[in-house]
Amino acid sequence: MDSAKIYKMEFRRSIFMTGFPGFIAERLLIRLAQKDVQFYLLVQQEFVEKAMQEVERIALESTAPLENFTIVKGDITQGNLGIDNEDLELLRDEVTDVFHLAAIYDLEVSRDAAMSVNVEGTKNVNEFVRSIASLHRYNYISTCYVAGARKGRIFETELDHNKGFLNFYEESKYLAEQEVEKLKEEINVTVYRPSVVVGDSKTGETSKYDGIYYLIKYMMRNPNILRMVNVGNKDVRLNLVPVDFVADAIAELSGDDKAIGKTVALADPDPLTTKDLFDLIAENLSGKRSVWNPPANLVRTFLSSSISPAITGLPLSAVPYFYTPKTYDTSIADELLTQHGVRCPGFAVYISNLLDFVKKNPDL
Repeated sequence: MDSAKIYKMEFRRSIFMTGFPGFIAERLLIRLAQKDVQFYLLVQQEFVEKAMQEVERIALESTAPLENFTIVKGDITQGNLGIDNEDLELLRDEVTDVFHLAAIYDLEVSRDAAMSVNVEGTKNVNEFVRSIASLHRYNYISTCYVAGARKGRIFETELDHNKGFLNFYEESKYLAEQEVEKLKEEINVTVYRPSVVVGDSKTGETSKYDGIYYLIKYMMRNPNILRMVNVGNKDVRLNLVPVDFVADAIAELSGDDKAIGKTVALADPDPLTTKDLFDLIAENLSGKRSVWNPPANLVRTFLSSSISPAITGLPLSAVPYFYTPKTYDTSIADELLTQHGVRCPGFAVYISNLLDFVKKNPDL
């Protein structure tokens, strides 16, 4: 597992992954880990110790021995990914599959940081991918929110638009996906667009509380009282997917040749409205649903005010996501995933598991 030098070994598949030890990357690594698969994990210096601990855990939980994992110190924002020349040449010769997950996932990220990591970093990974001698697949993890401020139904075959973006995170991921899209003419590429990723559908485990967790944490303060006023919207759907579905989908499609050249939306094909999400959470916490649903414009005005974050816990940057009417078509993903028995569970199926985890881990 030592990253001092990379040594050549024989494996059925040799995977290079960025973004480890991030939450999705950890889950994906567990799904991909097998005794005849080698992993090169690009890790920034500050995360090496945590990465080593996670690799040791994954090795114990999977059929892949510890020696199958090599931590490569580097940084996607640097030339040649910050990897020394000797190791870089071996990687170019050995790697067969690339999974690029590294990015800043923050709605409040500055433009400079977003462009440096999400756009320039992806360009650097693209250059590395182009140099690999025997590449089978480049798997790029994007986001449904490359759709930006678009409204209505968003298809997996659509990318370019001029509707603008709600923040620099969306804009940078859009520009990054444009760069990856160009590679489809040269190499085998699959682009994955997860929607809002929540905890594991079975264990409820998550790594941070944002998105729908703002509402969950708000409701937990006093469920019997706060459930009475439904602050959701009956016309806007919030698309949520559990992390285990995302990891399962990427793992399966990365080995399916039918997914080559495709962009797939890893989204709930039948998402709930924010009004229904509120009632579902309220019912699970208090046994009762809401009593009053104020006009959407009134609620949005309050949530957008300077006093709202301190009262509700919902940051101003997250408010637009509860008021932008859009849905994500999943036709391509559904067709491909059906053959592997992978299907996104509805929020109602696993909400109780998410709530149990938050109750047991209030200060994550």
